[in-house]
Amino acid sequence: MNSAMLFNLARFILLLAAQVVIFNNFNFMGYINPYSYILFIILFPVNGNKYALLTASFLLGITMDLFCNSGGVHTVACLLLAFVRPSLFKFSFGLSYEYQTVRLNDVLTPERFSFIFLSVVIHHLTLFVLEVFTFEYLWDIILRTIISTLFTIIICILLIYLIKPSKR
Repeated sequence: MNSAMLFNLARFILLLAAQVVIFNNFNFMGYINPYSYILFIILFPVNGNKYALLTASFLLGITMDLFCNSGGVHTVACLLLAFVRPSLFKFSFGLSYEYQTVRLNDVLTPERFSFIFLSVVIHHLTLFVLEVFTFEYLWDIILRTIISTLFTIIICILLIYLIKPSKR
């Protein structure tokens, strides 16, 4: 096992544990649910194995479903995010993605923010639509998506700067 793989495994376990122990207990007024565990999918190496990302996303989602008793909605949302991630990179970074020079742990730029924002919106919208599974509560889905997205982005940006590797 190389150091990058060990670092990703540690990130997987720590983000999952933080989500289960800390962030699952945040439920303000039924609308604000920060899901910071998706940071693992967002921060997965750009040049990493895509099948490993899909497998890890499946394991991340199914573990969250087991802890939340949610019947597979986290798994579908994580897999969808992992599947559309290359397209989001191309949309947000353009040529920088083509040359594999993207680093999300650096200073927050508009490109990085747009990538994080789009990733969180896609995950949350998928999660809340599948959770309710009816468009009768469309405004509730939109409100929960917007508010949870704002809080998840704030927490994700804070966590990125907390777990940022030191410069050597």
